[in-house]
Amino acid sequence: MRKIEFKIREAHGGAAFPVHVTPRSDRDEISGWHADMLRVRLTVAPVEGAANEALTRLLAKCLGVPRRDIEIIKGGVSRNKLVCVVGLSPREVEERIASFIQDKDISDSGSL
Repeated sequence: MRKIEFKIREAHGGAAFPVHVTPRSDRDEISGWHADMLRVRLTVAPVEGAANEALTRLLAKCLGVPRRDIEIIKGGVSRNKLVCVVGLSPREVEERIASFIQDKDISDSGSL
């Protein structure tokens, strides 16, 4: 399993980590890392909170938590955000994201 290259810290009863969002992409996906941030591509435009809504939905799916446990605590109107996941430790977040990205890489390559 690949080591996560971004910083995850304890915060607000869970784990917080930086995310770089690219709106208006061709698909919704966690596409790797951007500097020290998780890189997320979203199909929606950043209008009236649509990108934030899509981000929380995608992260909830990736991390296996309800959407109500994902909170954008900084950068609500920016591409660079700080996201908190309530109820998971930094280690759990790291493991789940790494597993999600690894599974995506395997399925994208066409081999299982």
